[in-house]
Amino acid sequence: MAEFPAIGHVALTVSDLAVSVPWYQALIGSDPVLDEDTGPFHHTVFLVGGTLVGLHQFPDKPVSAAFSEHQAGLDHLAFGCANRAELDGWAGRLDELGITHGGVVDAPYGSGLSFRDPDNIALEFFAPPG
Repeated sequence: MAEFPAIGHVALTVSDLAVSVPWYQALIGSDPVLDEDTGPFHHTVFLVGGTLVGLHQFPDKPVSAAFSEHQAGLDHLAFGCANRAELDGWAGRLDELGITHGGVVDAPYGSGLSFRDPDNIALEFFAPPG
């Protein structure tokens, strides 16, 4: 059996692509690589490193509640950083974008910078210790 494969893509359900796409576009700093209405859902996809991050909106089933990591499913999505200094740079970038965050928090297993998207989806920049 081959080694367990890397994560190929992540899809996040959002309430309004018209709000979320420009927000993620500013955060990521690039245009989407795909914007497609499949019928059951419309998705817009960004390439982040080697991973696709998709935003899905289901027009026939509006989002009924804001995201909560206290429900079964996704807890948060973390973007990897090389070191703590890179996290400090991202804290500054989030400030420039007007995105509220919790500041860089250090722990024995690494350092994180937590923030939320327009649907309250928990996101994080994370760097290993050292």
